[in-house]
This record gives sequence, C-alpha cells and structure tokens, in this order.
Amino acid sequence: MNKKISTQALVIASLCVVINIIGGYLVTMVKIPLLFLDAIGTIFSAVILGPWVGGLVGVVTNLVLGIIQGPTAIPFGIVSLAIGVIVGFIAKKRNFSLGTAIITGLIISVVAPLIGTPIAVAIFGGLTGGGTDIFVIWLLKSGQKIFTAAFLPRITGNLVDKIGSCIIVYYLVKALPMELMKGKNSCEA
Repeated sequence: MNKKISTQALVIASLCVVINIIGGYLVTMVKIPLLFLDAIGTIFSAVILGPWVGGLVGVVTNLVLGIIQGPTAIPFGIVSLAIGVIVGFIAKKRNFSLGTAIITGLIISVVAPLIGTPIAVAIFGGLTGGGTDIFVIWLLKSGQKIFTAAFLPRITGNLVDKIGSCIIVYYLVKALPMELMKGKNSCEA
C-alpha cells in the first residue's frame, strides 16, 4: 500500500469517475429500466489500476452522484466499492480475457444486488427513483415480499448491465496501447 500512485494513474482514475457519472446520469435521466451504466469506469480502473483504486473510483463516483443528483446514490457506494475490489482481484489473478470478463460480470451481477437490495429496502423502502422501480412496484402489487420485489429487478438488470459493462471493458483494455499496459502494476495502490 506504500507504492506511489503515478500521475497517469490519477488521470485514468479521474476519467473513470467521469465515465461512471456520465453513464449513471444518462440512465437516471432517461430512466432506462434494468440498466445502470454507472460502473464501466469502476470496472476499467479495477482492471488497469488494481482492486483498491477500482474500489475508490466506485466510492468517489457515488459520492459525486450523491452531490449532483441527490443523496440516494451515496449509500450504494459500498456496492461500487465491492465491484471495484472484486473485479480488481479477479483481473490481478487472471488474464482479463473475454471469458474472464463474462464470468466476472456474472459474479458482480449477483454480488451487487445482494449488497444493494438490503440498502434499498432499509433506507428507501425498495424504491430508489430509478428505472427498476416500475418492476419493484409491479412485483409488490402482485404479492411479492419487499426484499423479493426489490431484488429480482436488480439482479435482472445487473445481469444485463454488469456483464455488458465487463465485456465493454474487455474490448477497451484490449484496444489500449501496450506501453500503457506494461506500466499496469506500477500504478497499483
């Protein structure tokens, strides 16, 4: 943890926060059901810069979104932290191939709603103002318990969103210049 973070790593991490904010903002404004697009930067930074920087990018994203969009995003910073750390450790242990990206997407598709659903239910009664609220209300009206009604749309959305985000990141990383990737380990914090 005493390694020095390079200027290049700080710039990449900052850009990743911006990418998350733009993705999350667009989806929130349009209220696209079952899609979030707020973790591509977290996943990218975790693959390139390591698990702790990836987790930090996720947390900072949620804090900034909480300031500019409202405090609803702040409690979900723990979900973003988990995504960054999980993706970062997987990428550190394995080559981030297309297969690894898909499996990683599956893993975080389950972990994210397992962490996020109790937050959504405890703090917001299951409704967070996002596109999944339509499905949460529909499931509640059909007789489902609050946790189930809040969990099912989140895991469904995460399967699409997180696997898709990991695949996008795989292609982004594959397109990076080799000299950037050679310095990958020197950027870890």
